[in-house]
Amino acid sequence: MSELTIVARPYAKAAFDFAVEQNALAAWADMLFFAAEVANNAVVAERLQNNSGAEAQAEFFIQVCGAQLNEQGQNLIKVMAENKRLLALPAVLEAFLLLKAEHEKEATVDVVSATVLSTAQQEKLVTALSQRLARNVKLNCSVDPTVVGGMLIKAGDMVIDGSVRGKLDRLATALQS
Repeated sequence: MSELTIVARPYAKAAFDFAVEQNALAAWADMLFFAAEVANNAVVAERLQNNSGAEAQAEFFIQVCGAQLNEQGQNLIKVMAENKRLLALPAVLEAFLLLKAEHEKEATVDVVSATVLSTAQQEKLVTALSQRLARNVKLNCSVDPTVVGGMLIKAGDMVIDGSVRGKLDRLATALQS
C-alpha cells in the first residue's frame, strides 16, 4: 500500500461520511474528480510543491477550481492544504470511489476476450456475475487477440481465467512438472 493511499484514506472517509449524511454522493464524486484532475495538472502540482503557506495554497487551488467546489469541498481543500496533502487528491478520489461503490453495492469487472462481446453475451455475463458477487456489475470490456478464445474476468481480487491461452499455459506447466 502506497504512502499516498494511507494518507488519502482519512480524507476520503470523512468526505464519504459527509456525502452520505447529506445524500450527496454523486456531487462529492464530481467535486473530487475535478479537484483530482486539477491536482494532476503539472503547473498546479509545481505550484503546490513550493513552500508557500497553506492558506495561499488553498486559496490558489480554490481559485483554480472555481465554482466546481461547494463550501464543504472548499473546506476539505483548506484542511488538506494545512496538512500539505493537496497532491494526494487523486488518491482521495480513488479511495472515495471505492467507498461509494461498496456503499452502492457496485462492482466494476474487467473482461478481456479474443473478440468483441455481443450485447447478449454482455447481458448474460452481467447477470451471472451479479448473482455471484451479490453486486450491481459494470463491465469494462476489452479485446486481446492473444487470449485466443474464451475470456479473462477480473473483479477486485477475483480472477476467472476461462481463456484458451490460460488453459494452454496451465497445460504447459503441468507437462513440465
